[in-house]
Amino acid sequence: MNDNTSRYGDFETLREQAIGLRRAGLSLRQIRDELKIFNNDLLNALVKGEPAPAWTKRPNAKDDLRERARELRREGWTYDRIQLELGCSKSSISLWVRDLPKPEPRYTPEEQQALMRAGLKRLRQSQDEDRERVTREACDEIDTLPDRDLFLAGIALYWAEGQKSKSYQRRESVLFVNSDPGVIEVFLAWLDLLGVTPERLRFRVMIHESGDVTGAESYWAELVGIDTSELQRTTLKKHNPKTVRKNIGEAYRGCLVVRVQQGADLYRRIDGWWRAIVIHAQARLR
Repeated sequence: MNDNTSRYGDFETLREQAIGLRRAGLSLRQIRDELKIFNNDLLNALVKGEPAPAWTKRPNAKDDLRERARELRREGWTYDRIQLELGCSKSSISLWVRDLPKPEPRYTPEEQQALMRAGLKRLRQSQDEDRERVTREACDEIDTLPDRDLFLAGIALYWAEGQKSKSYQRRESVLFVNSDPGVIEVFLAWLDLLGVTPERLRFRVMIHESGDVTGAESYWAELVGIDTSELQRTTLKKHNPKTVRKNIGEAYRGCLVVRVQQGADLYRRIDGWWRAIVIHAQARLR
């Protein structure tokens, strides 16, 4: 018998009293006050093995979730579906339902693949609709394009996509290459704004040899308003069999090369315009 027991009396007698009170529905605090035992270790030892009265147990906020999870599992729901339905973690679900049998698959592997493809198709369609909506709204924001805006847009477009002279290779000529028909049309509108006449323009198609050369020539010629006979000789890019190309199919038309004859002076002006834009940008950043 240790000092604590000696202080409070015979352990077995105390235990018998404590168990009686416990079975009568008293809480530990009530037993403590009744027997005047204020040593927690001794108090716990006296009621060891006796369950606490139901009224002393705090309600578990997850009890309802647990029962609902078990109900859904019995109905054959997967962890993913239960998680989406109840908003709880998979680890909790696993703990709650691990004693229940695993449900039989609702779908065959082929059906699952079909459902996944259908879901992916719906997702992409929704994304395409959102993308088109945002693009259309942005387009409506620019209902007109003043000449000055077109002028500045053309400068930036050329400096991003056009041929530029290098210190190690002087090429003071205006040469523009692009595969986007809209970009080509903006560039031609810009040249028209600058007073470049159609007679000074030369066009050439550049395309992989495996592409539809004739179709591409017809497409670009129609876009710029000339006959295919007026196109310069098409440049064919050799196909590397080791390269997996994605720009294939009916929509692939290669690129259009636009050259301005006697364009050295125009190129120098473009160079100067671009320098001015950079200077203004730098001043804003300082």
